[in-house]
Amino acid sequence: MADVLLDTLIDCLKILPFLFLTYLLMEYLEHRAGEKATELMHGSGRFGPVIGGVLGVVPQCGFSAAVSNLYAGGVITRGTLLAVFLSTSDEMLPILISERAPAGFVFKVLAVKALVGIIAGLVIDAVARRAHDYREPHIHDICEDKNCHCDEKGVLVSALIHTGQIIAFIFIITLVLNAVIFYVGEERLAGIILNRPVIGELIAGVVGLIPNCAASVVITQLYLQGAMSVGAMLSGLLVGSGVGLLVLFRMNRNPKDNVKTLVMLYVIGVVCGTVIGLLPIF
Repeated sequence: MADVLLDTLIDCLKILPFLFLTYLLMEYLEHRAGEKATELMHGSGRFGPVIGGVLGVVPQCGFSAAVSNLYAGGVITRGTLLAVFLSTSDEMLPILISERAPAGFVFKVLAVKALVGIIAGLVIDAVARRAHDYREPHIHDICEDKNCHCDEKGVLVSALIHTGQIIAFIFIITLVLNAVIFYVGEERLAGIILNRPVIGELIAGVVGLIPNCAASVVITQLYLQGAMSVGAMLSGLLVGSGVGLLVLFRMNRNPKDNVKTLVMLYVIGVVCGTVIGLLPIF
């Protein structure tokens, strides 16, 4: 166990500087463009899913929460909301960068998530228009999520806080994975999911529903450890929307509508992840 603990500590120390630099850049971009991105969603109209799918790829603190508030207020459509949920990368991107994953692989994952989000969002909105399924705006229900307080802390402090939070998640997850791999065996562990292509995607989708950055951390780390297939990884990351679902259920006063959105997110994410995983893309 001492060797497992030491290996885990070394693994985390190796990625720590890359993780910090990534968050530093992300915080800088968010402070400069975060409010503009949210404002852009207000007037997105029928092009909302396209704008949401593109903006969702860039990991921004609370962006999925912001669009959940906009949807709760009837400002944006369900298609736009789901486009953001499906495309948002949450903690996947900084972890892939810090682990020095191939640039081509990272680009493909981001492109797949954005395209799935855009196409799904446009189709959902088109069906809703044909069914005359409209939601009247009620701006008074919109409130800004304050859990992050990034604007109050500055770029450097925010980057340090995010790095500390995520490196703690990574340390715990890596420690558990290393211990399981050590005692169970890497090939046997990988076979639990890799040999069950449908069950793997279904399980990954459930993990993705967890309204916390830990979901994307777990899924990304499992894939990097070789314990998850590409299809399962994509399923989980497509379903994962950070704290977006949590804010949606808190702010939207229509429980049935929230459940409908959740089910659509899960089905689209798992189906698309499974199908894309079978294609010779990765």
